[in-house]
Amino acid sequence: MDFGLYLTCLINVLQPHTLLVICLGAIGGILVGALPGLTATMGVALLVPFSFGMSMDVSIGMLLGLYCGAMYGGSIASILIRTPGTPAAEATLLDGDPMGQKGEASRALSMSLWASFIGGLIGCGIMTFLSPQVSVFALKFSPAEYFALAVFGLSIIVSISGNNVIKGLMSGFFGLILCTVGSDPISGFPRYIFGQMELYEGPPFIPTLIGLFAVSEILSGVEKFSIGSTKITEKVTQILPTPADMKRCMVTICKGGLIGTFIGAIPGAGGDIAAFVSYGEAKRSSKTPEKFGTGMIEGVAAAESANNGCSGGAMIPLLSLGVPGDSVTAILLGAFIIHGLQPGPLLYKDHIDVVYMVFASLLISNIAMFIIGACGVKFFAKIIGMDKRMLLPIILVLSLIGSYSMRNSFFDVFLTLGFGVIGYLFQRYGFPLPPILLALILGPMAESNLRRELVISQGSPAIFLQQPIALFLMGLAVISLLMAYVSQRKVAKRVAAAAGGDETNTTDKK
Repeated sequence: MDFGLYLTCLINVLQPHTLLVICLGAIGGILVGALPGLTATMGVALLVPFSFGMSMDVSIGMLLGLYCGAMYGGSIASILIRTPGTPAAEATLLDGDPMGQKGEASRALSMSLWASFIGGLIGCGIMTFLSPQVSVFALKFSPAEYFALAVFGLSIIVSISGNNVIKGLMSGFFGLILCTVGSDPISGFPRYIFGQMELYEGPPFIPTLIGLFAVSEILSGVEKFSIGSTKITEKVTQILPTPADMKRCMVTICKGGLIGTFIGAIPGAGGDIAAFVSYGEAKRSSKTPEKFGTGMIEGVAAAESANNGCSGGAMIPLLSLGVPGDSVTAILLGAFIIHGLQPGPLLYKDHIDVVYMVFASLLISNIAMFIIGACGVKFFAKIIGMDKRMLLPIILVLSLIGSYSMRNSFFDVFLTLGFGVIGYLFQRYGFPLPPILLALILGPMAESNLRRELVISQGSPAIFLQQPIALFLMGLAVISLLMAYVSQRKVAKRVAAAAGGDETNTTDKK
C-alpha cells in the first residue's frame, strides 16, 4: 500500500467543501435510516442524480456518507419505536427495544452509535489493507456455499426464539411458507399469487417488515391505553457508553465487525444477514444467553457492529472485482460508471488514486456519522418522552407512507395492514416475530441456490459434501443448533431450580 498517496487522498477528502458534503450525506442518511420504510438503498438511489455535476471525490463522499449514516440510523427506530428503520437493524430490535422499555433508551442509543463506529472502522480497515485477498476468497462461493450460508443463518432461529423454541420454529416455518409466494426462482412460473401480479416477486419485504413490527406494535399500544401510563419519561445522562459498558462489549463489537465485513464481502449477503449471525454468535458465547431478548446491551453491540462492518465489506468485491456486495453498492457501481470508471481489477492498476480516495472517504464518513450521531443522541431519546396517544398515530402515518413509497402501490399499504394484524396476533399468543423475518431473508436464498446446485450436479446432493467451505458452514450450523439446544436445557434447569427454591421457601414460611 502506498501510504503517501493514501495520505494525499485523505487530505483532499478533508477539504472543507468535500467534508461538508460528507457531513450532509451522513445527516441525510441518519434521517433516512430512522424513518420506517426508507432504506439506505433508496436514499443512495435518490442522491445519485444529484452527483452528476459533482467531481468524483465529492459525489462518492456524499454517497458513502449517506450509506454509513443510514446503517446507524436504522437502529434509532428499532430502539425507540420498535420498528426497524432499515432491514439491517432488525436484529438490533431484539434487545434495543426492551432496553428502551426499561428506561435505558439513551444507553442503547449510545452503545448503538459506538458499536456502529467501531464496526465501521473495522470494515474500513479490512477494506483498505486486505480487499484484494478477501475478494478472491469471496469469489469461491458457488450456489452450494450460498445455500450452506443460508442454512447456517436459519439455524440462528433457535437462538432468537426466546423461551419457547417450538413457537419460534413455528414462526420460522410460517416465514418459509411466505417465501413460496411469488415466481419460481428457476422457471419463473408464478406460485400462490392468486391472480395478484403485485405478489409476483413475493411479499414485498419492506411493507411486510413494517406491518409485522410497526403496525402490530401500534395495535398492541392501542390495546394498552387503558392499562397504566401511556408515557415513558427518561432523562438522558450520557452521549457515549460508560467505560464499563465499553469494556463489557468490546470483544462482542470486534467479533461483530469482523463477521459483518466477511459476510458483507460475499456478494448478495448484506447487513441484515450479518447482524443476525453476529447476534447469534454473541448469544452463543455469552455466560447468560437466557437474558438475550430482555435488554442485553451486548445484543445491541453485536447487531450494530456487524451491519456497519458490512458497509466496508460490501465495497471489497465492488472495487476489486466490479461485483456489488449488496444493493447499495450496486447503485454505487452505477455512480462509478457515470463518472467514466469501471470498478474491477483494472481500477487498482489504472486509477489507484480513486481507490485510495474511496478508502479515505469511507473512513471520514464513519467519523462524521459518529460525531453527528453523538450530537443527536439527546434529541433522539426525547422521542420516547412523547405521549403514546400522540406518537402512535405519527408512527402509523409514517409507516403507511413508507410502504406506499416503495412501489407507489396501495396494494402494499393494505398488505402492511394485513401483516400488522398477523403480527399482533402472533405477539398476543406468544409467537416471536424475528424468526419470520429471518426466514423471509434467508428462505429465497436457500431455495434458489439449493435448486441451482442440484441442477449443476444433476440432482446429486453429494456435491454439498465435496465443497470444503459449504461443508464447514454446514458443520457450523449443526454446532449452532446443538449449542442452542444445550443452552436452552441449562436455562430450563435454572428456571426449574429457581421455581423449586421458591416453593420450598413458601412451605418453610407456612
